[in-house]
Amino acid sequence: MSISTTLLHILELLADGEFHSGSDIAKTAGISRSAVCKQLHGLEKLGIDYTAISGKGYKLSQPLQLLDKSAIGQHLNPEASNTLSTLEIHPCLTSTNIRAKQAGHGSACFAEYQSAGRGRRGRNWVSPFGGNIYLSLCYRYQSGPAVISGLSLAVGVAVINALKKLDIPDAGLKWPNDIYWQNKKLGGILIEVSGEAEGPCQVIIGLGLNGFLPDSVGEQIDQPWTDLYRIIGDTAFYSRNRLAAELLNQLTDLLVNFEATGLAPYLDLWRQHDCMQNKIATLYQGHSQHHGLIVGIDDDGHLLLKNSAGKLQTFASGEISFRAS
Repeated sequence: MSISTTLLHILELLADGEFHSGSDIAKTAGISRSAVCKQLHGLEKLGIDYTAISGKGYKLSQPLQLLDKSAIGQHLNPEASNTLSTLEIHPCLTSTNIRAKQAGHGSACFAEYQSAGRGRRGRNWVSPFGGNIYLSLCYRYQSGPAVISGLSLAVGVAVINALKKLDIPDAGLKWPNDIYWQNKKLGGILIEVSGEAEGPCQVIIGLGLNGFLPDSVGEQIDQPWTDLYRIIGDTAFYSRNRLAAELLNQLTDLLVNFEATGLAPYLDLWRQHDCMQNKIATLYQGHSQHHGLIVGIDDDGHLLLKNSAGKLQTFASGEISFRAS
């Protein structure tokens, strides 16, 4: 779906979370009073809850912090600014990964809403408007895909570091590419690699991070989840634009240096934040299932699982998903 300019004007007015009369909305959007209700019905499709009270007007259930290129730029460090060839913010995209790939090397792409966002193995990624982070970056390496093995784990560490910069505590990592908080999913990473075996190759890093998910939207998610609003509390809610900038700071630093350093500098931090270590789990690999104790990861970023016979098994990144038993 697309988002009309009229609806965007209405969202910008209502973003403060206060009541606005139908007359004020009509004037701001340049439409008739009778057209306001029709426009507001579009908010439901975007996953935005609102209240309408006669005599008071319309009010979003949760204020919006819309992404702003200038506000993000104020918090970018010099390396990130120099690394990024383009920084795009779109009201609506089918997928930020697709757009970043089109924009090319050094591009960063945010969307307020994704109509066809996806996670690993083609799963749908729930993407309501204006509450979360939907970000993709494109970067090109001269070497082949083998040189960037383990990149998804390093990206997880970069996300943890960005959250720490905003004093968001206790986030964890679930192998190979999920961000967790107290056994609930907070975000996910999707990496797409294309190119020849000997290089060069192009990497698209896609990140979805839950900032605020209305309960009505969260009902669509088939696993325990949380968001930053619930973690921090509304009295100290984070700055969405600052978080966007800090993610770019951490991720561009990673992308620039990873071809030379590999996974090694990120292993200790990944292990410190491993939220599945020493838990009994089932790993799914194609039609096969593997049951056992999660031991951790090896130095190549592969998962280590000890089965019931005490045998240590190794599983490669990107081929397995698992669920705690």
